[in-house]
Amino acid sequence: MVPVEAQSLDVKRAEVEFHGFASLGEPENAIAVYAEENRRRGALIRTRREVIGPLSPFLEIGANAGHTSYMMANEFGAEGFALDISADALRYGTVLMDRWRLARAPIRVAGDALNLPFRDGSLRLVMTYQTLSQFMDLEGVFLEVKRVLAPGGVFLFGEEPLLRLLSLRLYRVPYYNLMKPWERKLFDWGLLGYLVKDVIGAYQEESFGIRQNHSMYLTDWRRLVEKHFEPREYQVIVPDRGWGERIVKNLAIRMDPYRSEWHAARLLGGTLTVLCRKPGEPLPAPFSAGAFERVLRCPDCGAGMSRSGDTLACTACEYQAANEGGVYNLLRSADRAELYPGEREDIMDVCQPGHESRLIDGWYALEGVFGSKFRWIGPRATARLKRVRPGAQRLRIRGSAHELAFAQRKPVRISVSVNGRRTGTMELKRPGVFVFEAGVPEAAEYFIEISATPAWKAPPDDRVLTVSLSVLRLV
Repeated sequence: MVPVEAQSLDVKRAEVEFHGFASLGEPENAIAVYAEENRRRGALIRTRREVIGPLSPFLEIGANAGHTSYMMANEFGAEGFALDISADALRYGTVLMDRWRLARAPIRVAGDALNLPFRDGSLRLVMTYQTLSQFMDLEGVFLEVKRVLAPGGVFLFGEEPLLRLLSLRLYRVPYYNLMKPWERKLFDWGLLGYLVKDVIGAYQEESFGIRQNHSMYLTDWRRLVEKHFEPREYQVIVPDRGWGERIVKNLAIRMDPYRSEWHAARLLGGTLTVLCRKPGEPLPAPFSAGAFERVLRCPDCGAGMSRSGDTLACTACEYQAANEGGVYNLLRSADRAELYPGEREDIMDVCQPGHESRLIDGWYALEGVFGSKFRWIGPRATARLKRVRPGAQRLRIRGSAHELAFAQRKPVRISVSVNGRRTGTMELKRPGVFVFEAGVPEAAEYFIEISATPAWKAPPDDRVLTVSLSVLRLV
């Protein structure tokens, strides 16, 4: 049997890009969503404080901008860590401190859920929300969580998708704002869920390069939890969008001997939140944020970490991690070098200073905020990248198509040539973010030409626009 790769380097790269791009790309919308998530998550913690027990030190895996970790530090007075694979998303989270007038911040760490940079048995609470489904091998994450939890420590994971029995699994659809009119009508009636493959919205993250594991029925989650932890509480939220789902949900609840939503969740899916505990008797686990390095371990060799000023260093090997904008990057050295390459001639990332040196012509001025910066192009734009590493190369382009590009009721077509040879084409039928990837021939330097149609204008702006672009890189 071929082992399942929990998360490939390509997926990690897509995660880094997506989290940095989406964390505060539309600040007002994002902050409103984060506030609502904190309201929901905070209410759960408040009502389960007696079961959860001590909150420090805590770890939030997949923290994104760290909004829930900020809530833990300020509303609950807890001390701990916000961990995400995207260092940029964590850095952008400081906006929340200003907006919400917060006094305390979690310790922010860029890291990998499959190689948590924490000592065995060092944490009292591990949380994660909307994150586990991004790993193809969920058990690998469970084993890491169990390793870092102290005996009697609590694992709280939530808002994970449940695979539904009642679905034809025909295709994936994006979020509501990008649905076609007939899809929105079916969604409002509660019928769209009976057609789609998995979770509504998975289309967008899948198209970005993030593989989604939506293969878990409610019974699969329960079996996995009970294999590694002592379950304390399961909470399911079952959709009842429109009459199409409401009828089935109410019928399933009436047929359940306990009048619970358990059977409804099996039929219609939804989301799952679980509070569980690591076996063993709880022991005192004193923690000081001023000496947080004592609970860390080296991501390369597993030895302890020391801290001198604003730099962490392994006590056994040469691994070091400086405080970069408030974030310590504790990924394995190989992953860190690939996912955070810095200024390099084979990358044009408009969020990075100096990217202009890669541009040739056809680019408009820089726009956007945080990780969602972009440049519009007209019908044609060119750029130049240089090869810096051996081996086969692929060109990766990230961009976005605006809804006005579809006003002519035509698909958006993108054509890419490299060194005068057609490399590939892409046709977009929906607005939103897109990723283009194609192999490129071996060369020392790459002249890249990107053409797009249709062209359009948005008066009073007199620019001729097609799509916006954010990243060109060789991978």
